Amino acid sequence: MGLEGLFVIEPDVSADGHGRYSYYYDERGFAAAGAASHYVQEHASFYPLRHTVRGLHFQKPPHAQTKVVRVARGRIHDVCVDVRIGSPTYGHHASVELAAGDWRQLHVPPGFAHGFCTLEPDCEVAFRLTDYNDRAHAGGLRWDDPALGIHWPCGDAPAFVFAADHGWPLLAGLDSPFAYQPDNKGSDQ
Repeated sequence: MGLEGLFVIEPDVSADGHGRYSYYYDERGFAAAGAASHYVQEHASFYPLRHTVRGLHFQKPPHAQTKVVRVARGRIHDVCVDVRIGSPTYGHHASVELAAGDWRQLHVPPGFAHGFCTLEPDCEVAFRLTDYNDRAHAGGLRWDDPALGIHWPCGDAPAFVFAADHGWPLLAGLDSPFAYQPDNKGSDQ
């Protein structure tokens, strides 16, 4: 995806005329891919409106978390922004489409702000986390900061943006709690 530590986990799918089968999580497979292998929480969120925007979120140390994102229903345009101070790609973003039918998952280590735009109504997005969600350590960036250069599928007119997501700072005003560490894939955070 062009940003160190950020990658898509491609499923190993078995299929025949009666259906398909795959593991969403396999500790050995995740470790072989360079993904975090220990998770403490999994949750899902549901969005009834097409072009709902969430993010861009992260969780600050000491409760920074790796998250693995997958879509259980619908499709999303997923975006991550590098917010690691000293990173050669600081402020750069990468995006990928995730869909329920492709079973792919996005591995997002600490040091990235994460968000998405739903591409269909009635989307359900699932998150696997290496640390518990903690509102006291929540952080983020404005989804519509022009300095980020993100081309959202909804343009600048989403159907819905949560009130909290309007309150995050622009990149220029972000006091990032993350420092760049080369070759750190967030393997156990």
